[in-house]
Amino acid sequence: MTQMVSIVGVGNMGGAMAVNLLAQGWAVRVHDIDTVKVQALAALGAVAAATPGDCAAPAAVTIVCVVDALQTEEVLFGAGSVAAAVPAGHTVMLCPTISPQDVEAFAQRLAAHGLHTIDAPMSGGPARARDGSMSLMVACADTVFSRHSALINTLSAKVFRISQRPGDGARTKLVNNLLAGINLVGAAEVLALAVRMGLDAGGTLDVIEQSSGQSWIGSDRMRRAIAGDYAPRAHMTLLQKDTRLAMQAAQAAGFEGPLGAVARDTFARAAAAGLDGLDDAALYRLLSQ
Repeated sequence: MTQMVSIVGVGNMGGAMAVNLLAQGWAVRVHDIDTVKVQALAALGAVAAATPGDCAAPAAVTIVCVVDALQTEEVLFGAGSVAAAVPAGHTVMLCPTISPQDVEAFAQRLAAHGLHTIDAPMSGGPARARDGSMSLMVACADTVFSRHSALINTLSAKVFRISQRPGDGARTKLVNNLLAGINLVGAAEVLALAVRMGLDAGGTLDVIEQSSGQSWIGSDRMRRAIAGDYAPRAHMTLLQKDTRLAMQAAQAAGFEGPLGAVARDTFARAAAAGLDGLDDAALYRLLSQ
């Protein structure tokens, strides 16, 4: 590939995207506060960079894959930032799940520096990011999308072109993640109920997976929960954050539904109960008590 790509934030998802790009022959620069993750990617051929700006400066596109808006702000505009290091025309791809208002504000500030924004939250988990089968919800100008279509299609076999307005990708992701949170709370609740009624949890989930109650996230997380495996693949805090942001977006839109607030409050309750460092499958543990 002729373009070099930088990735700032190489945790579960960012690191998996880097592995995918390297395997496809892309030149990749990486930065993360966790140097162990950076060195693991350097061993695969990535170039390690000391700061976000150093990472981004030689590249045509910088993928930001940090946790939240505060970290995104620091990467883009803080000390050693991307915005201070790259020339006009550089493109920033925002992949964190953050509020639509934050995406819009970042895009406006980047535009003031002559930089382009691709609003591209992702879904599917690290395994799908690694093999390029994850989903990307993309909102950006058509010219920017066309210019970077090869990169976008390498990252994702499921690209959803949402609109030309940065912020709409974030809106779509929050709607999706709110439903994921609702589904996960529901799956944990009914499995806990099944056990309380004297049913076998695994056998009950076998039925659900082949019946009308099936959901991907319910199957994925409850299989781990039944096995007592709460090692964090997706930290509880992620859907705690996403359901909170989704309900803020709902309030801004003047919408009130019956389930979203319940899901948000259940994740908050799990975090308050000391489960925030575990996988979100630990909702089962919470609701079984």
